[in-house]
Amino acid sequence: MKKAMVYIMATLMTVLWTSIATAQGHGKMKEEVGEVHFTISSDRPETQEQFNRAVALLYSFAYGNALKAFYDITLLEPKCAMAYWGIAMSHFHPVWEEVPNPAQVKASLEAIKNAKHVGIKSEREKDYIAAIEIIYTDVEKTEYRSRVLNFEQAMENMYLKYPDDREVAVIYGLTLDATALKSDKTYAKQKKAGEILLKVFEEQPNHPGVVHYIIHAYDYPPLAKLGLNAARKYARIAPSVAHALHMPSHIFVRLGLWEDNIQTNIASADAGLANARKDNPEASSFDALHAWDYIMYGYLQQAQDKEAQALVEKLRSVRQLDRANFAAAYALAAIPARFSIERKDWKSATSLMTSHSDFPWEKFPWTKSLTHFARAMGFARIGDIANARLSIDELQGLQKASAAANEPYWANQVEILKKSAEAWTLLAEGKTDEALRMMHAAADQEDASDKHPVTPGSIVPQRELLAEMLLELNDPKQALSEFEAALIPTPNRFNGIAGAARAAALSGDKVKARKYYASLVALTKKSDTERAQLEEAKKYLATTE
Repeated sequence: MKKAMVYIMATLMTVLWTSIATAQGHGKMKEEVGEVHFTISSDRPETQEQFNRAVALLYSFAYGNALKAFYDITLLEPKCAMAYWGIAMSHFHPVWEEVPNPAQVKASLEAIKNAKHVGIKSEREKDYIAAIEIIYTDVEKTEYRSRVLNFEQAMENMYLKYPDDREVAVIYGLTLDATALKSDKTYAKQKKAGEILLKVFEEQPNHPGVVHYIIHAYDYPPLAKLGLNAARKYARIAPSVAHALHMPSHIFVRLGLWEDNIQTNIASADAGLANARKDNPEASSFDALHAWDYIMYGYLQQAQDKEAQALVEKLRSVRQLDRANFAAAYALAAIPARFSIERKDWKSATSLMTSHSDFPWEKFPWTKSLTHFARAMGFARIGDIANARLSIDELQGLQKASAAANEPYWANQVEILKKSAEAWTLLAEGKTDEALRMMHAAADQEDASDKHPVTPGSIVPQRELLAEMLLELNDPKQALSEFEAALIPTPNRFNGIAGAARAAALSGDKVKARKYYASLVALTKKSDTERAQLEEAKKYLATTE
């Protein structure tokens, strides 16, 4: 009976894929996910074709669609061992740092068991399956990062064993970047990953995994220019995948290319929503929320505040999500916080609340720190010290919760926000020296870390806040130095440039003042709001030579 059902399902899948191929051939359906040539042992030509498609989706982090595609292959050819490898790989999200949940571990181990049961037909495929099995073995005894590091070692061994296997190189490159410590400012692993991936890029320029992982490898201020070619390429070779449309913005943001960032994320959000609404017409997409956060960041740098306001309203209209994951949580908290803080609307910052009460915030406690940081800053800047300290207490609790959740990176990020909020509260209390010491500490601590791929940038760079504090304390010369230091890793930021211009003008450096004010005017050619700093820039340029 089971054999008969497998045969029937395989026949149906063959008909389905034949229909898809025919439709594509007649222009009725067009899917562009890039080109992958991942050779496997299979008995049917269509299996190889669909495996390449499934891996292309996997490489672009379209995990849900990839998972379905690999399961479909097991129906098309039940004895294809590598299809089961694909199922296990689809539950492994190393860059997102999402620890596989019990259901994912169970499904992956079952897939690996099936791969062994149907018969692994080559030593190379056996090595692939043994490598991914590491992620799901001894999960109660071995912490997740240790398992990922062991997976990296297995992929390195395969990279040395199979020097001509480009897919090994691609996966190894991804893993190097995923395991790199954000505190390592030599970027040794990222550079190694980039070198490996660029070699494959020369041979296979339309490979989605190659361009995707090059972007991740170079998603750091000193390396970003090296990823620009891949960033320009990725959206063109895999426009059917929301994440592929989004990823170029990681490089665009690092380089301050705001319009490029906005446009590619608008396309990504549209693709994400379209994909989510195939199953539920009322659903919003976590891919869309993730893209909206990047769009918000870009709008605010160009003083497109009306567009930003519309995005806040759109966020409020979200009722259902296809996946209530970390990326969605971060965007839900970050977008309103950015809107208030970047525009220095301190009153609105004080009224921010954690939105979407039915969202599982308890899974991602550190994301709530963005809301409480914005509230603390708002209260401190309007002089409401009591409420500022209540928000700081909330940040203290969220730091402890993040540490308890074994999230050292995010516990560190919450601590930075807490120190910054404390600094501005101390300033409001008139404790100038203590405030400056605390603000220096927050800026130095942030400099020693790096932004997470989930975000286009912190709600506000701490060194930029240090510069603003120095300006308030009537030290424009030192403020200018700090603004310029902040603009190196975060170029073309509206408040960074505006602050540098004002600091230069107040310190008597007319050359730099004109340079920065002119940059601010050029940056905001598409502005839809006349911010005070922009009015100041135009006035200065009109009255000085």
